[in-house]
Amino acid sequence: MSQPGQMWGGRFQGSLDAVFAAFQKSLPVDHVLAFADLQVNRVWSAALAQAGVFSRDELTKVHAAIDDLAAHWQRTGVPTNDPAEDVHSLVERELVARCGDLGKRVHTGRSRNDQVATDLRLYLRERVIAIRAAIAALCQALVEQADAHHDAPMPGYTHLQRAQPITIGHHALAHCESLARDHARFGAASERMDECPLGSGALAGTALAVDRTAIAAALQFTRGASHNSLDATAARDHLCELAFCCAMTMTNLSRLAEDYIFFATQEARFLTFGDAVSTGSSLMPQKRNPDAMELVRGKAARAHGALVALLGTVKGLPMAYNRDLQTDKETLLPALAETEACLQVATLAVRHAHFDVARCAAEAERGYLNATDLADLLVAAGVAFRDAHNLVGTAVNRAVELKVELQDLPLSEQRRLLPQLRGDLQQALAARTVLARRDVLGGTAPGRVRSEVTRWQQLLATWSLPKAR
Repeated sequence: MSQPGQMWGGRFQGSLDAVFAAFQKSLPVDHVLAFADLQVNRVWSAALAQAGVFSRDELTKVHAAIDDLAAHWQRTGVPTNDPAEDVHSLVERELVARCGDLGKRVHTGRSRNDQVATDLRLYLRERVIAIRAAIAALCQALVEQADAHHDAPMPGYTHLQRAQPITIGHHALAHCESLARDHARFGAASERMDECPLGSGALAGTALAVDRTAIAAALQFTRGASHNSLDATAARDHLCELAFCCAMTMTNLSRLAEDYIFFATQEARFLTFGDAVSTGSSLMPQKRNPDAMELVRGKAARAHGALVALLGTVKGLPMAYNRDLQTDKETLLPALAETEACLQVATLAVRHAHFDVARCAAEAERGYLNATDLADLLVAAGVAFRDAHNLVGTAVNRAVELKVELQDLPLSEQRRLLPQLRGDLQQALAARTVLARRDVLGGTAPGRVRSEVTRWQQLLATWSLPKAR
């Protein structure tokens, strides 16, 4: 006998143990699929009418019940602590309460296996739209930083050692590039999963004469209906792919966060975060902590864990549906939510990051960041690059001993160490001169950065995301 909130039980006389009943309950997680489930019920009931299961009047009553339930949950929210074991049984019970036995007939010819597979794809494509919009917003904030600072010098780093001057704008656009790949990855993953499993039944397809192509079109699946019922009910690689998209996006956010956290240290002092995204210490009054970016960096590990957990869940499962797959939602959905939240918080942090342009420019003149340019000057004077590299290394050692920068070497030392050069090193090795030399596609010359800002502004204008379907 079926228990309250269950869609099964004909073979069973006893009830579930209370501990197991709570353990196997999924409504606290899958309630987010409620409106997708209503959408699926609307389309499936229409297909059933075409197959002769419902009359036209009966279909009207079912659709009225679906609309009434949707409106009710829009007002009150979907319950999460209901006795129903999952969202599908909750929806069915509420439809029965509104249209009687007609509500029991909506499940004719389908299984929760193809139902949840369809619900989940509908829900996930909306989540992807939201995440891609959040990526676009973060890129917009970075482009605004790049626009404001396209010609502002700052030190660039490799191995966390000062390397060569770059501009603040060039750094901002570097992070846009990685985020653009994330944006494309989510889009491609969403496109691949955009086919309709409904009508696949438990594993073998439905025996009803439904038009699965029409069902897919009604649910706006761009790739139509799935072509193998076993795969349609068992496949979760699209969830793994979205988990990877989350993990990669969060990794890129973590790198952005790490850069900005370092820039905000007292040792660097390249930027400060505004009060909106900073916190203090409960003990040390002087502290201004970059907590927003630190939390973003910390949450990246959770997205990585979700990917590993999903891959571990599906790796040993036989065809087709297995109850293990119930755990897919409690693994993936938090990763999607946290990725979207971290994108939003990172956007706030970037917008509330204030660069000390004067300090950045001054620091770009320190630390021998112009050593490569000095070697290039020697090459222009006829010295082989490998020899020039050695000559400059010796000059750097002498500058360190004298506690001066390369451009400040006394003229006597310059003539002794670099006899091939004549002229004023101050101007030739100034940070802005060094930047101007990188006037190639992808380079950090201010003019190139300004052109890239324009390109990015145009690109973001094309990221017109589809409306929710």
